[in-house]
Amino acid sequence: MSDTSPSSPDAPPDASTSRTLELRVPDMDCPSCAGKVTNSVERLEGIDAIDARVTSGRLVVEFDPTRTDEDAIRERVRAAGYEIVGAASELTFSVPDMDCASCASKVENALEGTAGVGEIETRPASGRVTVSVADGTGSETVVDAIGSAGYDATPMGDDTDGEPVGDDEPIWKSRRAVTTGVGAALLSLGMLLEFVLPSANPALFSIAAGDLVDRTYHLSTGLFLVTAAIAGAPILRNGYYSARNRSLDIDFLMGVGILASVAAHHPFEGAMLAVLFSVAELLERFSMDRARDSLRELMDLSPDTATVKREDGSEETVPADEVGVGDTVVVRPGEKIPADGVVLEGESAVDQSPITGESVPADKTAGDEVYAGTIPESGYLEVEVTSEADDSTIARIVRMVEDAEREKTQRERFVDRFASVYTPIVVILAVAIAVAPPLLAGASWNTWFLRGLTLLVIACPCAFVISTPVSVVSGITSAARNGVLIKGGRYLEAVGESDVLAVDKTGTLTEGDLSVTDVIPLEGADEDDVLRRASALERRSEHPIGQAIVARAEERGVVTDDDGPDVSAFEALTGKGVRAEIDGATHYVGKPDLFDGLADLGHTHATTDGGIALAEMRDDSSPQCEREGCLDVLADVVPDLEAEGKTVVIVGTEDRPLGVIAVADRVRPEAKWAVSRLQEQGVRVVMLTGDNEGTARAIAEEVGIDEYHAELLPDEKLEWIRRLEGETGGDDEESDDDAEATVAMVGDGINDAPALATAGVGIAMGAAGTDTALETADVALMSDDLTRLPYLYELSHTATGVIRQNIWASLAVKAALAAGTPFGFVTVIHAVVIGDMGMSLGVTGNAMRLANVEPETPEVLERRRGDQ
Repeated sequence: MSDTSPSSPDAPPDASTSRTLELRVPDMDCPSCAGKVTNSVERLEGIDAIDARVTSGRLVVEFDPTRTDEDAIRERVRAAGYEIVGAASELTFSVPDMDCASCASKVENALEGTAGVGEIETRPASGRVTVSVADGTGSETVVDAIGSAGYDATPMGDDTDGEPVGDDEPIWKSRRAVTTGVGAALLSLGMLLEFVLPSANPALFSIAAGDLVDRTYHLSTGLFLVTAAIAGAPILRNGYYSARNRSLDIDFLMGVGILASVAAHHPFEGAMLAVLFSVAELLERFSMDRARDSLRELMDLSPDTATVKREDGSEETVPADEVGVGDTVVVRPGEKIPADGVVLEGESAVDQSPITGESVPADKTAGDEVYAGTIPESGYLEVEVTSEADDSTIARIVRMVEDAEREKTQRERFVDRFASVYTPIVVILAVAIAVAPPLLAGASWNTWFLRGLTLLVIACPCAFVISTPVSVVSGITSAARNGVLIKGGRYLEAVGESDVLAVDKTGTLTEGDLSVTDVIPLEGADEDDVLRRASALERRSEHPIGQAIVARAEERGVVTDDDGPDVSAFEALTGKGVRAEIDGATHYVGKPDLFDGLADLGHTHATTDGGIALAEMRDDSSPQCEREGCLDVLADVVPDLEAEGKTVVIVGTEDRPLGVIAVADRVRPEAKWAVSRLQEQGVRVVMLTGDNEGTARAIAEEVGIDEYHAELLPDEKLEWIRRLEGETGGDDEESDDDAEATVAMVGDGINDAPALATAGVGIAMGAAGTDTALETADVALMSDDLTRLPYLYELSHTATGVIRQNIWASLAVKAALAAGTPFGFVTVIHAVVIGDMGMSLGVTGNAMRLANVEPETPEVLERRRGDQ
């Protein structure tokens, strides 16, 4: 990183002069890409901070404008080989009335011809539009363009990112609801006069041609015309904007239908169409608001204010987004923690369910990490803030849930392609049905006009188009509330369609909290000497096994930083162990395989005064020499320890072994239950581990996994993922790149990065507060809770089923209505009530079922079975 000041390299950036630039770099889609871009930008002087957000393809750079500028930063990004979308910034707008696919299409058409507007993303499920704009293009330009499509847009700045999308006013109190109610009342009165009390229906006037009276207009006719004008005004307005933006959508089709009905002297049909369609629109908006509520709930998790403790001991209440890193905030029982941080003082049980989905509060004391949006239940806490409000764990979750809507599933892409062909074809058929029979066969214009009008209403694919996105949004937000972060709809589908789940062992099936269980000194060394030498090397390693050895050495007090041996030339041997020189002699600590060609492990001698029971360690029927304590480590010691599920580490030099250390990891209590539930769901569970064969076998048997592969290096895990894909047809060279995944993998999100990236779906365990896991995983389990895996599969299966039901039900109903229309079995009322309003409500309500899918636990499932 470059210096922050010409005179003082270590000086912190001046917040008063520092500026932030956010760039959209869509091709920066992996950690390697992010590294190249970061390294390139870091060469500039005056760069204070760089945040490369791989998941969303954004680069956020804080810089000193007196030492560099935006153009120089953009040039460095391009120098790294990456293009910047729009060459400038990205703007987001709230468009609450854009709540369906046809609305989004109109907005896109209006924006596509606007100068300075680049990439456009419409998200009707959340009521937002995101556009990339060139320098000099302001939000007013975009607002005006969206307004030309008939929609009100409000810019959403950094200070409004957490605000709920949509109107606070209930939909039933809106102006549209009032006009619809008035229209419905007038329509009802007109129907009463026309069909029930014709004698009370006075004639208003007649239109005559010569001595013949062509048509008489009664009061009911006038009421129908007024109804069409009042209830149909919003439809005609939206239809005008649809025509203006060349969008063949439902508003245009309905507007044409209303005008055609009135012009063809069918005011009752026109009024009925206006009222029923307006009611359908209100019901759809109500249903969409229910879907958006799930997003609002996530956004509302963060508190609005925070209590900051100043240096003089006073307390001040400030907006939560003004709390800075390093501030100390005071949180009392029942209040929400305003930012991610570390507890400085106090103890409390904290409800972390908004982040991790855990139902049991977690005990927090000084030094423990806490998250924004979580709630202390029983005690007072003072928390040092470690992240800005817009970079907290909950803020990242909200952004990623919103970004997930951008990822279209295969079914969404199919639906979009189908709708683009389906609608024009049905419109052409509607015109043909209205015109052809009267012209060719002399049939009744009145009859066939109404049938053509009915087919025109059926032409709109609204319910069909929203069937998938509303299900995806419901499923993803439901998962987020239960501690499972899904990065996109395609991953929600892919999990359920994967029939193989590759599982890492350490940190996934086991707790990852290793401890030393056995120390067997060899060749005259004692236990303390073995631990002293091993810990001297492992202090320079970050591997969990090394940390366990260091912890055991510190526990016994055999080594300190001051009196430890002199270590040099340290080298980590990937997948095998470590090597370094201790007091000038080369030492090794690692797997038994590490000593192939070095020290002889087949003929060693235990230090008998270390309390070792030789009879339990060796096969006395074949001693190799008469010397006391003769052992074959590979044949006598290692297999027995590995059979107990322990990992064996050998400590020694190039000439002789010094000792054997056994390390064990506890299996998670819920692991066996989770594996069993996955297998009941038809998932083939395969364990991939770098640990030894004996340990892998012991863990696999304990949790009920039939297939496992041990002693795998990171690249070998990757190869096994590819092999498993090949077995299930997922790696067909002729298959589409977008083919749905058949293999998923769950790991810790960091050590298993290559395999997670290669698998169709990468699932990271315990991702709460872990930037790397949140950024790289396709699915993140926010807590170390394996019960979320069966839940994830159940949710995915349910979501996939709901999407299929919605798509095929929509198509079937539309097909049935279309088939019955030419024969007079279907009227305009049927088309609106069943084909449009009914199906839109049906698919939305069906999608809402996903909110009812809840995680199971062994206790809940056992209780449920007992009740049955």
